[in-house]
Amino acid sequence: MKYFSTRGGGPKLSFEETVLTGLAPDGGLYIPESIPTLPPNWQTEWKSYSFVDLSVAILSLFISRDEVSEPDLRALVVKSYSTFRHPDITPLVKLDDRRFVLELFHGPTFAFKDVALQLLGNLFEFFLLRRNAKKAAGETPEKLTVVGATSGDTGSAAIYGLRNKANISIFILYPKGRVSPIQEAQMATVTDANVHTIAVQGTFDDCQDIVKTLFGDAEFNATHRLGAVNSINWARILAQTVYYFLAYFHIQPHLPDTSADVQFVVPTGNFGDILAGYYAKRMGLPMGNLVVATNANDILARFWNSGRYEKADSELPVSDGKQSGVRETLSPAMDILVSSNFERLLWYLAYENAQGDDENARMVASSATLASWMSTMRTDGRVAIPVDILETARRDFRATRISDEETLQTIRSHFEASPSYIADPHTAVGLAAGKAIASKESTIPLQIMLSTAHPAKFSEAVVQALRGQPSFDFDRDVLPPEFVGLLEKERNVVEVPGPEVDLVKKVIERFAIVDAGSGGVVGV
Repeated sequence: MKYFSTRGGGPKLSFEETVLTGLAPDGGLYIPESIPTLPPNWQTEWKSYSFVDLSVAILSLFISRDEVSEPDLRALVVKSYSTFRHPDITPLVKLDDRRFVLELFHGPTFAFKDVALQLLGNLFEFFLLRRNAKKAAGETPEKLTVVGATSGDTGSAAIYGLRNKANISIFILYPKGRVSPIQEAQMATVTDANVHTIAVQGTFDDCQDIVKTLFGDAEFNATHRLGAVNSINWARILAQTVYYFLAYFHIQPHLPDTSADVQFVVPTGNFGDILAGYYAKRMGLPMGNLVVATNANDILARFWNSGRYEKADSELPVSDGKQSGVRETLSPAMDILVSSNFERLLWYLAYENAQGDDENARMVASSATLASWMSTMRTDGRVAIPVDILETARRDFRATRISDEETLQTIRSHFEASPSYIADPHTAVGLAAGKAIASKESTIPLQIMLSTAHPAKFSEAVVQALRGQPSFDFDRDVLPPEFVGLLEKERNVVEVPGPEVDLVKKVIERFAIVDAGSGGVVGV
């Protein structure tokens, strides 16, 4: 299996090269040259598989045995998920006869991104150690400088996945004041020598733009050997496909009949989590449509509902000559203007509508179309997607936007329900979206809502929603022991006064020199 850039530039890469490279040199995202189909007997053979067994089976469809042997792959997977607190890794919880919650927050940082980033950290280390083992005595070892942007959960999950990893240094950028206190503390209180957190005065999109600019700087990239942990890294999407399969098998006893469609509802900002579901569906996993659940930052919902793909809502009032930008909400991990992974879906949509004499010609045409769309989006902040492309997108997806008021009401109503369930604000967005979409369906679908974070990570929203509930006690009902005292721990943060690439470069260069001088592990 080889991987190529959505924008068509550069050579095809192996899985190892794809993981270590992250973002393609032309600014595109790597995707597999084909999507494998499931083996004929997968439904009977895999039905009793554990999460680890499913991971090995599914990852093996995308990773050649010549690159990673089955024993090595299994060892990597076992190591990655040994850090999780639940034996199922991503357990399915029943709310009622039609609705279930897939809890993805049982990893070390209490967020869904642990599922992918624990594995990605181990893959980084595995590939670098193997490469360095082949070097002659005295030869300079290969090292990796990982740079990532976070709206909250990616940063801590990446840090916990890469702390103290051999030959790896990590720099995480986050928007100062725009992540929850617990999220910030989880990042800032990790004091391992190879971990560096950077608080940027700006938005998540500013941080994401800085990271993309660094990857596009050929000289800086070559000097520091940059690696990506954001969901632009293909390994993250691949790892997340697994829990869709686990949910499928775990829900089988609850299906009214074997032909019943299951609808997955995914709160999403950067489109990575739901894109993994799209790949699972393309591989052959039976499911209904996927529901895109957004907060007020609704570029995705607007695309599906109106066909507009644009950074700012054109219906909003103009202030200082500009449309409103990122809006702060109670679900801050989704406060994103542009969803990076949407580019991958757009490539497949372009491919399905492309003209060409053969498959290769259609792939080339798709990449050219995608590159043109992304160029227009970069310069104009919006791009017109043809109607036939939009209709193709509507075949597999539904989308809706949920307000902060609806988020709070959803947290309250599920706490008061029987059985009582305490949802974080992002999960609440998914729960509310599922209800809204179900009300429009001719037959009520069976739904699985993806729960992306533990409610303790967003204590302010949960407490706001449940204030006045006599039976609610945050410390007793929500707070895990791991979070006790976290906010008071010593912190290690570098603050950057504005979203400027050169300021971030200086931070990376400064700490690279310090680490290199002390025998640390940043890029060469």
